[in-house]
Amino acid sequence: AVTLEETGGASVQPGGALTLSCTSQTEIFSDYGVAWYRQGPGTECELVSAISEDGTTYYKHSLKGRFTISRDNSKNTVSLQMNSLKPEDTAVYYCAADSSHLIYAWTSMDDCPHPGLAYWGQGTQVTVSS
Repeated sequence: AVTLEETGGASVQPGGALTLSCTSQTEIFSDYGVAWYRQGPGTECELVSAISEDGTTYYKHSLKGRFTISRDNSKNTVSLQMNSLKPEDTAVYYCAADSSHLIYAWTSMDDCPHPGLAYWGQGTQVTVSS
């Protein structure tokens, strides 16, 4: 089984930056696509960004240019660099791992975590407020 842990969530002011990390203790982490989802208050869970096993990246269109995803398979870590944060970025951010074709099939869902994907972290809170 793959266990995931997210770190890096915090409260920041608008315009600030954060880097979220998703770390697995499982060496086969590199065999999976990894995605960041988020769920804000009263909203559905949405796919923010994903990185495939081969390093191909995906971003929610409205976030392109502000968010950057990367992976370091030697450290079993996927990071999400978030810049120019806005209040509407406030959400619980989750990382998930599964085959990339499954991740891209789930661009939104009612709630995270969701049984459509195999592995989820516990989530980390990001709050953007002045």
